[in-house]
Amino acid sequence: MKIDDIRRSYTKDKLDADKLKRDPIVQFELWLKDAIAAELPDPTAMCVASVDSRGQPSQRLVLLKDVSQEGFTFYTNLGSRKATELSANPKVCLHFPWHPLERQVIVYGTAERVPNSQVMKYFLSRPKESQLAAWASEQSRPVSTRQALLQKFAEIKHKFEHGEVPLPSFWGGFLVRPHQIEFWQGGEHRLHDRFMYSKSADDSWGIERLCP
Repeated sequence: MKIDDIRRSYTKDKLDADKLKRDPIVQFELWLKDAIAAELPDPTAMCVASVDSRGQPSQRLVLLKDVSQEGFTFYTNLGSRKATELSANPKVCLHFPWHPLERQVIVYGTAERVPNSQVMKYFLSRPKESQLAAWASEQSRPVSTRQALLQKFAEIKHKFEHGEVPLPSFWGGFLVRPHQIEFWQGGEHRLHDRFMYSKSADDSWGIERLCP
């Protein structure tokens, strides 16, 4: 299959230093609003990259559930591969691929568990089917067939048929505290606009333009 001639020009927008917000979280929220307004599929989807004890990176798409001055929050099964790797090595990279807008944001930071009270609040806000799925799936573990998974889901559904679904002890969330955030805007002739925010010791943010 020949794919080396698949390419396109990036001409939708430009990113100028004088238009950037001094705070990268504010800048991120503006771009996220643009992605939502553009009705992109899954605008909060981000790739989470972690590294295991052998130095092997792994990635997966996860939905961002909160962004604040503290950082970026997502939830997961605490027995999953990503949770296990982040617990051993909290260094993490997030990537938001907003291709139709010719934009991407890359976050470099460290992950930490969010308080159980916050996990509970979010878990109770989920649709009941999602709550049940959290109980039914031993995330990242082998399963013999899809039918076996559906059978487990049916059993859990029957078990919690009446009343609220309790928070599983093996389910939680991570807050990614950023120390660097890059904003990328596609540019004509592959001369993309890239700006890196880096946090200093006094928690202020510096900005540098990077070569494409």
